[in-house]
Amino acid sequence: MNQIVPQKSPAVQAAPPIVLVFAASDPSGGAGIQADIMTLSSMGCHPLSVITAVTVQDTLGVEAVLPIDADWVEDQARAVLEDMPVAAFKIGLVGSVENVSIIAEIVSDYPDIPLVFDPVLASGRGDELANDEVLVAMREMLLPQTTVLTPNSMEARRLAEEDDDEESPDLAICAQRLIAEGCEYVLVTGTHENTAKVINTLHGENGQIRSDRWDRLPGSYHGSGCTLASAIAANLANGLDVADAVRDAQEYTWQALAAGFRPGMGQFLPDRFFWARAGAGEEDNDDAAS
Repeated sequence: MNQIVPQKSPAVQAAPPIVLVFAASDPSGGAGIQADIMTLSSMGCHPLSVITAVTVQDTLGVEAVLPIDADWVEDQARAVLEDMPVAAFKIGLVGSVENVSIIAEIVSDYPDIPLVFDPVLASGRGDELANDEVLVAMREMLLPQTTVLTPNSMEARRLAEEDDDEESPDLAICAQRLIAEGCEYVLVTGTHENTAKVINTLHGENGQIRSDRWDRLPGSYHGSGCTLASAIAANLANGLDVADAVRDAQEYTWQALAAGFRPGMGQFLPDRFFWARAGAGEEDNDDAAS
């Protein structure tokens, strides 16, 4: 009679860093929660996704936005937060004032977890995605809890605008105003500025921390801001300090943009898995040469 030998259970693998994202769904896969999921996965994190809105959009622009009821936003987030430990939060398009309020309430329960906030105010085409009421709610409820804010120059000026401004304030002034609202760090990206290279500047309480220059790439890209913010969140979740997280996230984002592709009739999409495809291409060349 053969003896049955019990099999050992496989070792339980440690979970990768977990990042919870609040963002809207983009059916094109270029921006929104889909971009966040791909970026976080590419950078070794496990993404949790809380949908704040459903959009009708493609690579040309946004046609409609349907905010998710704030109770549903809360239920999505509370369910996963009660089940899994989170190493970082990332916030994108919020959808409504009510969603801003409930997200602010949720993250306030986890004050030690870093929060990266990409204040999505408009699409790449210029479609408005946040009205003045949402803007005020962001300033009052989310900025005071933000570890790293990642506005482009247009968003920085709009968020930091004051009633008595006679002209658009300097970006460094905008950053200091946003830090005065409660942000720990502000990374202002310079894609929309008229400069030979893209200049991204990280500001802290005591002024500029670092400034990085990147070659401008041809074409227009959908989802670059989502990619950058999620990459920063991934780096923070993986234990990097803010300055290094910001620097490495910019490198990742630039490489994803440089490897971008144009699947539709509008903007290019970043290739968040550029490293995997580059490796596959090298292996194919090696096989062909052997």
